[in-house]
Amino acid sequence: MKTQLKKPLPARPNFIGILNLTQDSFSDGGDFYDFENALRHAKKLHAEGADILDIGGESTRPGAQPISQEAEAKAVLPVLEVVRHQIPELEISIDTRNASTAREAIKLGARIVNDISALRHDPEMAPLLASKPDVKVILMHMQGIPQTMQNDPHYDDVVAEVDAFFAERIDFALSNDILRENILLDPGIGFGKTAEHNYTILGALSHFKHHGLPLVLGASRKRFLEAETGAGPKERLGGSLAAAWLAFSQGVEYLRIHDVLAHRQFFNVLEKTLEGMN
Repeated sequence: MKTQLKKPLPARPNFIGILNLTQDSFSDGGDFYDFENALRHAKKLHAEGADILDIGGESTRPGAQPISQEAEAKAVLPVLEVVRHQIPELEISIDTRNASTAREAIKLGARIVNDISALRHDPEMAPLLASKPDVKVILMHMQGIPQTMQNDPHYDDVVAEVDAFFAERIDFALSNDILRENILLDPGIGFGKTAEHNYTILGALSHFKHHGLPLVLGASRKRFLEAETGAGPKERLGGSLAAAWLAFSQGVEYLRIHDVLAHRQFFNVLEKTLEGMN
């Protein structure tokens, strides 16, 4: 006998599969720095259900040192070109704060620019995006820069301050002729925030919906998820799934994740169960 509970049927969020082409990523330690491994992993993420592939060549973990734009481009562009050719149905996001890398990636077929600086790092990024009305941009909140962002981050009210940042960055983007419908917002879990700040944001994601723009959450494998146990990045799947559910239940449309198959299974079970409750 079916229950009489009435629940809205969820459609799963969009999965942004992460492909880090760096030697010092916090989550995969350079596993995919080699070209063939990178291409193999891109195909794996697609087969597991990724809707978008986010390709990055510069580590932005806490304490990471910047690399040259030339080195970043050399790491990401060859892989992006082959992925676009071999998996044309897979949408590509380029994880970069450098306009020169973004420009070449767009030429090769990228249709999202994931800018952790929210257009603050490179003055050429906003004009580039304004000239590309078919390209979206993810504006992420970050206090400080990767090298120093975890050196005692402080907020009087983290939700209010992230929200004000979004408002200012949206105004900046619009004033630079970037289309509103091309903007996505990311609260920047782990970027200049303590574990307490991250948990506060996770519980208040719905607050940011008042901007009327899609939200992106990148909590996958982050340190705060298992800080009490000392679990390594690849042992944080349970926490990653909990964060994914908290995000989706508050209306977050995009999840930036490492473990696509596990997230797909999680949301498939959730959807089928809630469907049976109606």
